[in-house]
Amino acid sequence: QVQLVESGGGLVQPGGSLRLSCAASGRTFSSSTMGWFRVAPGKEREFVAAISRSSGSTYTAESVKGRFTISRDNAKNTVYLQMNSLKPEDTAVYYCAATARYYWYWPQENEYDYWGQGTQVTVSS
Repeated sequence: QVQLVESGGGLVQPGGSLRLSCAASGRTFSSSTMGWFRVAPGKEREFVAAISRSSGSTYTAESVKGRFTISRDNAKNTVYLQMNSLKPEDTAVYYCAATARYYWYWPQENEYDYWGQGTQVTVSS
């Protein structure tokens, strides 16, 4: 059993920054993939970024490339999403997710096993 809790969301102006955190607890797997997804108003869930908990390798969606950075602190069982140069279109509920096993490739959305409750990010003037 793994529990994921996101935090750090809030209201920010366009061009601003925000840092999201995802704290994992329970029976976590040290070689899992951790990811961030988001659901914007009226849209389907989309992939944002992923990180290998073991190697530290990252994979970022083109829509946020150069603006968002995913990182991890394994000692704290926490994954972060640093969001810079935020745009109104970044407004969404952001979800943290984790796989239950190691993957040699970047897993698809349906291959993530655990999900957090989400944290709201609103980018507006």
